[in-house]
Amino acid sequence: MVLISEGGRSAPHPLLRPFAGVGVLGGFTTFSTYALDFSRLLDAGEARSALAYAGLTVVAALGAVWAAASAARLAVRGRGPDRGPDRGTDRVVR
Repeated sequence: MVLISEGGRSAPHPLLRPFAGVGVLGGFTTFSTYALDFSRLLDAGEARSALAYAGLTVVAALGAVWAAASAARLAVRGRGPDRGPDRGTDRVVR
């Protein structure tokens, strides 16, 4: 973060610092918490709970990504200057 904030000759893009600080570094702390919770469950002899936690977390995360991507596609479908009422879909009409 110091290199981004103070290290360059020219000013970095204004969104670089939030991207690196919150996006990239925040992801490491979230994953560390996930791994620590999994490890603590294993240490407590809760192997079944640990495996369920690990598996369901991945399934829930992928489901959330799919749902958000689907919602975004629905929100932007048919918008744009070159799209009419029949455009904006990926389907081939025969």
